[in-house]
Amino acid sequence: MNAWTKVILWTSLPIATGLLCSCQVGLLRGSRPEKVKVVVVTGGHDFEHDPFFTLFQDYDDIEYVEAAQKDDSELFEDISRWKYDVIVLYNMTQNISPRRQENFKTLLRDKGVGLVVLHHAEAAFGNWDEYRKIIGAKYPLTDQMIDGVAYPTGTYQHDLDLTVHVVDPTHPITRGIQDFEIHDETYKGLWFAPDNNVLLTVDHPTSDKTIGWTRTYGNARVCTLQGGHDPKAYENIYYRALVVRAIRWTAGVLK
Repeated sequence: MNAWTKVILWTSLPIATGLLCSCQVGLLRGSRPEKVKVVVVTGGHDFEHDPFFTLFQDYDDIEYVEAAQKDDSELFEDISRWKYDVIVLYNMTQNISPRRQENFKTLLRDKGVGLVVLHHAEAAFGNWDEYRKIIGAKYPLTDQMIDGVAYPTGTYQHDLDLTVHVVDPTHPITRGIQDFEIHDETYKGLWFAPDNNVLLTVDHPTSDKTIGWTRTYGNARVCTLQGGHDPKAYENIYYRALVVRAIRWTAGVLK
């Protein structure tokens, strides 16, 4: 059996055994996969640290570091020696100076660095209007006007059993994944960009319908996954698959 036959078989298997793994990426890119360098941004919101970081472990093609922000956004102060392929945001820090805003945009718009936004990062940088246009959503932390429409403060609800619907089964991130169950937190009352490519939805009274999407910002691929509150979500095989596929897709190695 040659390598290409193995790739075809692997990608046609059911979700439980056919998740795109590092060995598949290696076959597609050569016998030794190049590592996708990922920086995971945290800060501004409590979370269960070690269980969360299992999302990025044990993949031969992914190398990650944590950037725990102490003054909200120092990662973007100087990008002259930037070395990461993908930024994963799991922060809810708020302050980002004009210099750091420009550097953040340069990384995405000009350099094509991938961006994956998880859960409470939808509520990060609440006073920077461009951020919502980058990630495709905004969780309003206060009552406010967005594009001339009044948005009350968003709401959330912990510890819910949800059925997630895959509405774009052709996208590389969701290809082969069917509707699934997850125990997670819901958000409601967000602003969403009208040009998001919606991947995932839920039907629950405490949640907005859209919970996962992709978009582009300049040369960058962007994926936002609204789920991911605690270990019950981190341990879900479907959520884990979505996160690692989002990393690979935004890095440009999953097509």
